[in-house]
Amino acid sequence: MINSLTDILATTILYMTPLLLTAMGGLFSERSGVVNIGLEGLMTIGAFTAVITTLETHNPWLGLIAAMIAGMLFSIPHAVASITFKADQVVSGVAINFLALGVAVYLVKALYEGAGQTPDVQEVLRKMPIPGLEKIPVIGPALFDVFPTTYLAFIIVFIGYFVLYRTPFGMRLRAVGEHPQAAETMGVNVYRMRYTGVIISGALAGLGGASLSIAIGSQFSESTIAGQGFIALAALIFGKWHPFGALGASAFFGFAVALALKGQLIGLTNYVPSEALSMLPYILTILALAGFVGRAEAPAAIGKPFETGGR
Repeated sequence: MINSLTDILATTILYMTPLLLTAMGGLFSERSGVVNIGLEGLMTIGAFTAVITTLETHNPWLGLIAAMIAGMLFSIPHAVASITFKADQVVSGVAINFLALGVAVYLVKALYEGAGQTPDVQEVLRKMPIPGLEKIPVIGPALFDVFPTTYLAFIIVFIGYFVLYRTPFGMRLRAVGEHPQAAETMGVNVYRMRYTGVIISGALAGLGGASLSIAIGSQFSESTIAGQGFIALAALIFGKWHPFGALGASAFFGFAVALALKGQLIGLTNYVPSEALSMLPYILTILALAGFVGRAEAPAAIGKPFETGGR
């Protein structure tokens, strides 16, 4: 029983990591007032770039860096459309999702003679146990013998909280998402802050995608992300646009994935068909949003184009 609990907890932590990284990226974008439906696409291009870079350089750390850069670059068209040209932010984000998947799948087929997926990466990220702590019963293997991206995700939560709530930059970012006209009168460059928020979201979402393709997995195909970007967006909303809320919501959805994958260990498949368990993360996403999105207070100016001078 203890082994089963450890396995469930370890799987929860494993699958919450890409969700948490991506949700933290979405947090910076949406706190600045820009809706980012394109998290799915940013994860996709990050996962693809990480695999390709690692295959070519044999260095997964370079794969992570390249994934962040690719995510940043792919977030720029969304920023230009949403901020400069004041296009509908939802439509722009959906376009990023289609563009990223199309580009990634096309390049995979072009690079690997029509194959539907990349070759397996041999030099994937390895787990980094913390000596002594990984031997703690139940929680040790789950919390202290994990991939470096998991440690990084937890660190980013605390850094994100500090930056958003304890620094002038964070105050300005949140201000342009709440009252951009008032922020402008105080000398804040609203356009610059919103561009910065969207580009940060691209970097972190790209990192989230990379954690799926070269840590949890070892290749890229069109099904690598499989809706994880939308679940991360749900975690952001469920977590009420707060770093620690995103952490708790990501753990919730990670636990749902763990139940779907490991339900047989605790006997769930005796009562629930395995097909139903595989749907659990998506069902809980819908239920969570239906039950809690009405109570969550989004940034006041989210989704609203900004006109300088209050025009």
